[in-house]
Amino acid sequence: MRACFRFADNLYREQMPDVGSLIRDGGRKLCRPSTVTNKFPILKWLPRYRLEYIMQDFIAGFTVGLTTIPQAIAYGVVAGLEPQYGLYSAFMGCFTYIVFGSCKDVTIATTAIMALMVNQYATISPDYAVLVCFLAGCIVLLLGLLNMGVLVRFISIPVITGFTMAAATTIGSAQINNIVGLTSPSNDLLPAWKHFFTNLTSIRLWDALLGVSSLVFLLLMTRVKDIKWGNRIFWKYLGLSRNALAVIFGTFLAYILSRDGNQPFRVTGNITAGVPPFRLPPFSTTVDGEYVSFGEMISTVGASLGSIPLISILEIVAISKAFSKGKIVDASQEMVALGMCNIMGSFVLSMPVTGSFTRTAVNNASGVKTPLGGAVTGALVLMALAFLTQTFYFIPKCTLAAIIIAAMISLVELHKIRDMWKSKKKDLFPFLVTVLTCMFWSLEYGILCGIAANMVYILYSSARPHVDIKLEKINGHEVSVVDVKQKLDYASAEYLKEKVVRFLNHQNGETQLVVIRGEEINSIDYTVAMNIVSMKGDLEALNCGMICWNWNIACAGVVCRLNNDLRPIFKFDLSLEEVVAGHFDSPSNTASTVTIDA
Repeated sequence: MRACFRFADNLYREQMPDVGSLIRDGGRKLCRPSTVTNKFPILKWLPRYRLEYIMQDFIAGFTVGLTTIPQAIAYGVVAGLEPQYGLYSAFMGCFTYIVFGSCKDVTIATTAIMALMVNQYATISPDYAVLVCFLAGCIVLLLGLLNMGVLVRFISIPVITGFTMAAATTIGSAQINNIVGLTSPSNDLLPAWKHFFTNLTSIRLWDALLGVSSLVFLLLMTRVKDIKWGNRIFWKYLGLSRNALAVIFGTFLAYILSRDGNQPFRVTGNITAGVPPFRLPPFSTTVDGEYVSFGEMISTVGASLGSIPLISILEIVAISKAFSKGKIVDASQEMVALGMCNIMGSFVLSMPVTGSFTRTAVNNASGVKTPLGGAVTGALVLMALAFLTQTFYFIPKCTLAAIIIAAMISLVELHKIRDMWKSKKKDLFPFLVTVLTCMFWSLEYGILCGIAANMVYILYSSARPHVDIKLEKINGHEVSVVDVKQKLDYASAEYLKEKVVRFLNHQNGETQLVVIRGEEINSIDYTVAMNIVSMKGDLEALNCGMICWNWNIACAGVVCRLNNDLRPIFKFDLSLEEVVAGHFDSPSNTASTVTIDA
């Protein structure tokens, strides 16, 4: 008997991690060459680089560059900065991602969502946008080094879809005035549309004609790749170059029509020429002649220091997974790459950057082979800054607005709403919470509200697990069989106890035994164990026995270490009929705690 209990003591002993082994294994892992190559993916693909890849990478990088330059100028305007800041943000990430990035298709640059999120304080001073770029990069890099990529799993697709659609709607609405030649006092959703409808008589005819025509052209050009006749490669690259073609045509038209001294369009205006200086990001600034300290800048930025890193991580991880083509994406390494892109970008006056879905799609469609294609894109942006800024003066603002609206239309994925409705209607709740709060409150707090709404589902499911209680007649005895369909934790402990006791009270004392099946209970905690002990006492008060049948040994150990007297209620390797028979035929038998072959 004593040997049996010693065996049970060993069986129920809590298995603690071997800290020494963990440290040794971690040390060995740090010293492996694979650790270095994982953190610097260029060391993996560069030694295997082939000469035939050069032309494909060049074509892809050049095509992405033609898309990047007009979008970068447009997003600089969306951020409330001078247009050149969009170009400052479009080259350093391309070079940095070559070293640290693990997905060949991903293109790093500023996006419309990032531009909108920095707008509220970038309009105060560009130094705010640059500082946030640096700090966001540090936060993302730290999370990546700590292997916190798992955090993105807690943000569901309905929340991401809601955020993206709300941001796209807000950004597109902010450009509705620019596309017809109006100047809007606000980039927010409702004020932008209010200004548009109250100033219909002030619409500039030439701007409206060019803007709407450019938008129609851009939308039609997305279908060019589907043309069946002729050279399909030609049609594909023609469609990919649509943004550059729209800008070239609009710029040429504005230049030709302005030679008599009259400018029919609102144009971008002067853009500072030259490559930005390489220097430390600003940790203080001057606004209207007044010195602003680092602490005051952080206070002004506020919640954006949390939301911008979060959104940038979501974008790059989602894009990497979308274009991974069967490969496993290391979310933590993508975070390291993104953090380094932002940190390095802040040294050249960049605003926050992340993966761009549009440009990544162009990169993939262009047949890029390695991340080296980003070097061509970055070089093209630098050449534009060095030699083409005078030409950018004549870019019509309505053309840039058309480019932004066309890009935002592609982000409004209405089919996902239909899919959510068809698959699980409850998922529309966090989606709607995210959409509405992002559109009518703010993007930063909107996504937090969406995550909170999603967490309500998780917590509710955890607090109210599926518990099925059936009354069965076994060997002539009334037995309540409790089947728990998921793991138990502190949130669900009281619920299980309440449901069992309530069920027994409705039986008016007919039930003599409760059997709790444990096949699907793989983990419990101290709170659950306390409630199991308490439930045993409640059932005894109702003249009813309790057996825990086929529980996981680790789960049984939590209860037995808490209360050694409850060992007999755990039964293993017996059929339900044998368990019930053993309980009623030998109620004093406590030697059947465990039945395991030695």
